[in-house]
Amino acid sequence: MDLRKLKTLIDLVSESNVSELEITEAEGKVRIVKSDPHLAPAVYQQMPSAPPAQAPVAAPVVEAPVVAVETGYTVKSPMVGTFYRAASPGADPFVEVGAQVKVGERLCIVEAMKILNEIECDHAGVVTRVLVQDGESVEYGQPLFEIE
Repeated sequence: MDLRKLKTLIDLVSESNVSELEITEAEGKVRIVKSDPHLAPAVYQQMPSAPPAQAPVAAPVVEAPVVAVETGYTVKSPMVGTFYRAASPGADPFVEVGAQVKVGERLCIVEAMKILNEIECDHAGVVTRVLVQDGESVEYGQPLFEIE
């Protein structure tokens, strides 16, 4: 990816309320994560071949959308965006309360900057609560589902 384009993307994340941005192109994949509003965003770039010598690289990105709690698991939003329970308006939700879910099964979509991000289950179990309404804005780390 062109370094000017990469700098533009970093500036876009720095100056917005977006906490994470991921772009995949033919020459590779770039993920920019803003971990603290007072710090510059971290950049993680994955290339199919050896990375260029001047590619900015920061601390590794740690994704943990599912966190254990006493009564089960809480699936949390990995980003800021708009929560959708279904693939399109009027379609059946991906999961309902009482549904048995498997690891890797799609639970919902969080739209961030016109990009639809599928949120997958990281723990098998039964959905006991849906904590967000369809079309509602969600914050990074906000609980979305409870699974037992």
